Amino acid sequence: MSDFPACPQCAMENTYPDGGSVVCADCGHEWPIAVSVATDIGTLVRDVNGNVLATGDTVVVIKDLKVRGSSIPLKQGTVIKNIRLVEGDDEHIEGSSDKIKGLVLKVCFLKKA
Repeated sequence: MSDFPACPQCAMENTYPDGGSVVCADCGHEWPIAVSVATDIGTLVRDVNGNVLATGDTVVVIKDLKVRGSSIPLKQGTVIKNIRLVEGDDEHIEGSSDKIKGLVLKVCFLKKA
C-alpha cells in the first residue's frame, strides 16, 4: 500500500509519485502532490487573504476581538503561533496567544504571518 492517497477519480489506491504529480496506475489520472496533501486533512483552510494555512503556521489577528470567558480582548496584530487545524472545519483554527490559552478562532479574522 502506498503512502499516497487514493485516486480521486476511480478511488483505487494504486498511486505513485511522478515528479510534482501523483499518478493513478489503474486509470491514468494525474493530480498535483500539493492537492494530495490538502485532501489528507479533508479541506483547505485559507486565511483572509486566501493563503493556505497548515498546522504549525503562525497567524496575526487583523482586528480587535472580544474573547468569551475572558476580560482580555485579542488586539489587532496579536500573533498566534503554532496553530492547529480543526479536522473537517475550514472556518476555524485552534491556537494560543501569550496571554490567552485554548483559543478557537475564525480564519476570516486572521492572516498568515
